[in-house]
Parts: sequence; C-alpha cells; structure tokens
Amino acid sequence: MDDLFLIIIEVVGTIAFAISGIRLAAARSFDWFGAYIIGLVTAIGGGTLRDVLLDIPVFWMQTPLYLLVTGISLAITIIFRRALVGFNRSLFIFDAIGLALFVVIGIQKSLMMGYPFWVAISMGMITGSFGGVIRDILINIEPLFFRKDIYATACIAGGLVYWICWLLGCSDMIQQAGCAVTVVGLRMCAIHFKWSLPILNYQYKKTENINENNGTE
Repeated sequence: MDDLFLIIIEVVGTIAFAISGIRLAAARSFDWFGAYIIGLVTAIGGGTLRDVLLDIPVFWMQTPLYLLVTGISLAITIIFRRALVGFNRSLFIFDAIGLALFVVIGIQKSLMMGYPFWVAISMGMITGSFGGVIRDILINIEPLFFRKDIYATACIAGGLVYWICWLLGCSDMIQQAGCAVTVVGLRMCAIHFKWSLPILNYQYKKTENINENNGTE
C-alpha cells in the first residue's frame, strides 16, 4: 500500500511539474518536442539527482511510465492551452503542487533507505527544486532556486514539519500532508505577501566599488 501511494503521488507530482515546465516552454514559443523535453527534465531532474546521490536505481529508468505521463501532460497543455498557457497563475499553481509532492517523495525514499532525517530533508529539497533549476537553465533564465524568492526554503520548512510530526508520533498520512501543506502554503504566502530572503548584492557592490577605488589611487 505504501509503495502504491508513493507511485500515485509521484505520478501526480510528475504531471504537475511537467505541466509547469511545458507551460513555461510554451510561453517562450518552443515547439512540441522542445516543450516535451522541458517538461520532462522539470519532472525528473530532481529525482534523478536524488537517486544518484542515494546510490539507488534511477526511478524513471525502471519504467516508461514517467515518459508517458510527461507526454500526457503535453497533450493536456495543448488541448487546454487557453486555460493553462493564458492563465498567468497556472505556472505557479502547478509548480507549487509539484514542489510539495516531490519534497514528500524525496523524504520518504531517503527514510526508506535508512538515512537520517537531515539527509532526508536535503533529499526532499533536491527532489523538489533541482528539476526547476535544470528547466530554467535550459530556457536561459535565472533559476528561481537562486533568487530571493521563498522556494528551497519552503522545501526545508516542509521537511522540518514532516520531522516534527514524526517526533510527535503522527501517522504517515499526517506527516506527508503536513509537509505538503507547509510547502504550498509558504509558496502562496510568499507570492501574496511578497516575502523574500535578504540579498547580498549591496555588500558585493560596495566591496567592488572599494576595490575599484583602491585600484585607481
């Protein structure tokens, strides 16, 4: 039952992330094949890195399911393109859902392999975030992961909630739901209230100016 549930949320997360990647590719006028590739790397990139780091078989190489699911996601985006591509918040919604589900998957798989919780939380963050990093690099935009936006921080917060629920003896379902709700909630609050992390560019520019002045004297 646990394995079946894991597969279900993995498929749902794949659809959500694939659609977010395909939607962004469509906004940049990619063709169907290019959009499929962007959706695929968005969906499997983080999980691939996770499995490599955990030294386990890469999940999407064990079954063609994820390639097929990405193809279905492309078809959904094409059929409902006006609702998805034209809807300004659709990318954020699907990205937030995929992020939350993949964080849960990363944590669960790490715990199943016997790793401690700090590793599981790290793997949850990698599973949820790094597909988007690869997507943004391929589309040639600054990765959301490295901006001041609340993104990776939401993954870590969700992992901590998962850990707290585990320490309190909550059921697996509550642990997973608490983690997912935390991730989605933080992402929505960050957008609505314009939350962000402090940036370092001011200090960098100040140091750069000092160095330039020293060089001219």
